[in-house]
Amino acid sequence: MTTATLTDTDLRVRDAVNRQLEWDPQVDASAIGVTAREGVVTLTGYVDTYSGKLAAERAAKRVRGVRGVANEIEVRLKQERTEPELARDVVRALELRSTIPASVQAVVHDGHVTLTGSVDWLFQKEEAEKAVRHLRGVRGIFNHIEVKPRATERDVRRRIVEALHRNADVNARNVTVTIEGHTAILTGQVGSYVQYEAAARAAASAPGITHVENRLQIGPPID
Repeated sequence: MTTATLTDTDLRVRDAVNRQLEWDPQVDASAIGVTAREGVVTLTGYVDTYSGKLAAERAAKRVRGVRGVANEIEVRLKQERTEPELARDVVRALELRSTIPASVQAVVHDGHVTLTGSVDWLFQKEEAEKAVRHLRGVRGIFNHIEVKPRATERDVRRRIVEALHRNADVNARNVTVTIEGHTAILTGQVGSYVQYEAAARAAASAPGITHVENRLQIGPPID
């Protein structure tokens, strides 16, 4: 993509993301490239930690006008670790999180952690991934944990709607929640990618929900 094909909005978003990456203390932006087109930002280059890769993605999502992020940043470790060393750290990190059941297992290969097993809550699956993403030596994570809820609560939709209204990051008046089996479907419009993800997290925390289908549109902030 050449500069000639970029719109003024593309250039504004690209420059804003670059500034946000440079501003964020959790991001080493020295080797990260940014392109933007029609609200979709692509991050390229390399960093030395997996957590740094995710931090760059989070920073880009916070920029107004960003509707999606393609994170193609490569993780280049400064120092390699043996698989047994990393595997022990992964197991220990999972054990330290009281919300993660013993049914969750991990396999390490070439710096990539594969999580398997089953949990009762969707948030437990996400917690397992959070527990290991900051470990030194991790290049990437494959989260194959299954969510097997005991039952879907009868009032789960009401609980999700109430959670959205409590969330300071979400304008819940413009979000509609539908429940189909164990799936929560979100429709409507929010003002930013941060609100888009906050709404999905709120729905994922509901009892009996195994999947969140986020159909929210990202547009100008709505009063």
